[in-house]
Amino acid sequence: MKLTRLDLNSWLVQTQRQTFLLDPWLVDPLVFFGLPWFLRLEHRQPPPFTPETLPKIDGILLSQGQPDHCHPPTLQRLDKQIPVLASPAAARVVKRLGFAAVQALDPWQGVQWGDLRITAVPGAPLGPVRELGFLLEELSTQTRLYYEPHLSQPDVRPRLQQEFSPIHTLLIPVVGQIFPLLGEVIMGPERALQVVAALRPQQVIPTAMGEVNYQGWFAAQIRPLGSLEEFREKLGSLNAATGRSIRLCCPAPGETVSLSVAAKA
Repeated sequence: MKLTRLDLNSWLVQTQRQTFLLDPWLVDPLVFFGLPWFLRLEHRQPPPFTPETLPKIDGILLSQGQPDHCHPPTLQRLDKQIPVLASPAAARVVKRLGFAAVQALDPWQGVQWGDLRITAVPGAPLGPVRELGFLLEELSTQTRLYYEPHLSQPDVRPRLQQEFSPIHTLLIPVVGQIFPLLGEVIMGPERALQVVAALRPQQVIPTAMGEVNYQGWFAAQIRPLGSLEEFREKLGSLNAATGRSIRLCCPAPGETVSLSVAAKA
């Protein structure tokens, strides 16, 4: 399995036979609730792909219905015949956009697309909605990746350990954000380290980090939580205490990394 960083929450996942697009945002701007004055995001540099220059996409994976994961202007420019697996909220968005093959996943529901097994993992509660993460397994190599873009909940970790161990790569936030009234909406270094300690991967790849400009009233209310260097130090301390060698891998936009399972953590 290979992983290519696009920006923020957007990734390409490549198996030996297929390519999947995860939470794509490829065109500007990104506006929440249709209100640019409230919260608007723009790339500082153009993403490495546009919807038209992507490689052939065999499936789209959407973890949430919010536009930083399910971005209508990007999706509108993609082939509507590409099959989509999505959270229920995201499924409603892409159906309105005209996608022909959309499957909404329930928590812990699994499906197989070619050589990739995809399991919907209960994600963070965002208001009244609990969205999804994904457990991805390339069947030919038994490489497993756990993607959670917001907050990995303690109640999902025992089942992940019991049914999906070993998980080789965590694609999770390590630098957090605190929202007014909601608290830690994207997990920072401390909670990210708890996930790492519980699941004991071979490597951690940060998501929810991008070369992005935030504008609007709500942008001024968001507080950052931690830093990449803070997480790096905490991971080093965990490795020293446990005798492990869990790696931190931070690809640049457009960079592809191989999710090898050869090394032992």
